[in-house]
Amino acid sequence: MNNAQLSDFFENLAHKPYCADDLLYGLQIRPKKTAINMQYIQGNQPCVLHYFFFDIDRSDAVMAWHDENLPMPYWTAQTQKNGHAHICYKLEIPLCTSEFGSQKAIAYASKVQAGLANKLGADVGYSHLITKNPFHKDWRVTFWSEQAYTLDYLADFVELPKKLSKKQEVSGLGRNCTMFDTVRKWAYKAVRAHRGGVYNTWLEDVTKQCLSVNETFLEVLPYSEVKATAKSIATYCWKNDAYCYQEFIDRQSRKGSIGGRKSKGGGRPSLGEPWIEMGISRRTWFRKFGKRVDENES
Repeated sequence: MNNAQLSDFFENLAHKPYCADDLLYGLQIRPKKTAINMQYIQGNQPCVLHYFFFDIDRSDAVMAWHDENLPMPYWTAQTQKNGHAHICYKLEIPLCTSEFGSQKAIAYASKVQAGLANKLGADVGYSHLITKNPFHKDWRVTFWSEQAYTLDYLADFVELPKKLSKKQEVSGLGRNCTMFDTVRKWAYKAVRAHRGGVYNTWLEDVTKQCLSVNETFLEVLPYSEVKATAKSIATYCWKNDAYCYQEFIDRQSRKGSIGGRKSKGGGRPSLGEPWIEMGISRRTWFRKFGKRVDENES
């Protein structure tokens, strides 16, 4: 493994990545020393994005980056029979998609990813999970550059979409953004039903909601990323709802305190609770004697 790009790719693989020799028979999970012998492999770790992968289904796919004046890719892996290829770009700063990551950064990265896909003419429905394995002999692999790029640098070469297309919303990083936006809007109101409850119960409900959204995607996100998104939403809403609710209670208490001070300074005198002494209800007492009290005060 003398090639720098291959060494880097192997180093950044998950310990047990998804892999397959024939995608028609589904994916397997294997130790990476076994997985690198298969045609297809999971190129990024769960919750950490080191690379952008693009799937281009045309005979001149391997030069699509050159035709569109884009930066040199890290490597390309091409099907020898028809020329279809995967293009790989390495990110200078790996993108964290766990609960410790920034949702703004993920949203920005999803637009850069979509912009590159649009310019390359890549498959916008590609999930970006599985890539042609650059270790495998069946692909014609070309190593173009050892350069890694920042998101800002890549963004300078493309037009960032204001909104992802429907296909992009349910593929690649668009899935993370769609899940986050959909569930957080639900959670802002749903958290109110858990006031005074237990955080773990609330987290379970948010996780169920995230899993439900995840099932709508053509290729679902790994559970680790679903769990991370759920925890991020649950924690934010739990902390902020508790703060806002306490602020509401404090405001009501302050209003009550101000009202009480005004009454003590010259408001309506206290009537006490004469209905209790008479053995009748408060409503009955006011119906019989309330009018007399008003006349005496006037």
